[in-house]
Amino acid sequence: MPKSTYLCAQKQTEKMSNDKTQRLSPQGDTRENEIGGLLAAASDFARSVLESIQALAGTASCKGVQIARLKDWAITNNCWISKDTLGTYSDRGSENEVYASQDSKYVYKLNDFRYSDDNLTPFFERISIHNQLFPDCAYSFSGFAENHDGKVCAVLRQPFILAQREATQQEIEEELIRLGFQKEQEGYFTNGEYDIFDAVPNNVLMGDDGHLYFIDTIIFKSDTGGLETYNSLSPRASN
Repeated sequence: MPKSTYLCAQKQTEKMSNDKTQRLSPQGDTRENEIGGLLAAASDFARSVLESIQALAGTASCKGVQIARLKDWAITNNCWISKDTLGTYSDRGSENEVYASQDSKYVYKLNDFRYSDDNLTPFFERISIHNQLFPDCAYSFSGFAENHDGKVCAVLRQPFILAQREATQQEIEEELIRLGFQKEQEGYFTNGEYDIFDAVPNNVLMGDDGHLYFIDTIIFKSDTGGLETYNSLSPRASN
């Protein structure tokens, strides 16, 4: 990830109906409760695809089908985005293609779902968990787009901030211990409920206000084989 800095995200403004199939209104930029918003609506739709595949084929391996269906869903519901409207291309990380908005207020990440193995459930879970654990650098969910490689991606937004520097590994460890986590290995922490990976300096910033901002960690529920999944999918783990 680049050294770009971020602060707390704003959430989507349009509330969704309980009907998962209806057309959604274009999303605004004011805060609203995440429940009933675009993230929840997309998650519900992806879950409905998973449940259908499980009922028909008896398998949870449906990531590709979910992604294809979500593209159609996004186009139908006015949340398919051209990457050219997001701003200036900034960098490419292991899972995100990063853009800086023209007004320099936001960072947009095109997430290619790398860290979801069989289906997209871990992706939607980790966004919600990240926002609970690190509300000062929460994600807002803007929709879907294709990245430079033509892959369908989720578009995540975080506002830009100025930072003094990257956090040190010691500062990261001290902060996560303060939050109730324990270190398992370099960059990997757990509290028995959630496992956090990639908690390393280029993914954690020391803000001008003296606070740490965990802008780009990987999170799995502890009972879902997070370490095994992470090691199988992460370029960092394979290096």
